[in-house]
Amino acid sequence: MGCVVTKGGEILALAHNMREQRNDPTAHAEMLALRASAQRLHDWRLNACTVYVTLEPCPMCAAAIALARVDRVVFGAYDFDNGAVGSNGNMLTRPIFGYAPEVVAGVLGADAKAILQEFFARVRSTRRGG
Repeated sequence: MGCVVTKGGEILALAHNMREQRNDPTAHAEMLALRASAQRLHDWRLNACTVYVTLEPCPMCAAAIALARVDRVVFGAYDFDNGAVGSNGNMLTRPIFGYAPEVVAGVLGADAKAILQEFFARVRSTRRGG
């Protein structure tokens, strides 16, 4: 999974999931990109920022997005197992923690889904020794 955070057309941060590499359950692409953006701006408030993510954010990431006061979330593929911004309800449609960013769902969804399926097929094949 990948995530990009922008503000005013400028890329603030890029990240991808690092859970396996860091042995960290919170090292989702969104969490890493939000942290890097806040550090770059020297502010935890990411007002006027947009988060672009390959896969629908999970509950943890949706809450972090709301807490960071991100203005807009754009995602590609729905996550019917763990998603919390459309497929299994939408934590961001009503103000959570007093803030509700705009959500744009399914942008290039078929392409994002195909890329993710191909990636995970390669990972599974490698783990099996194939």
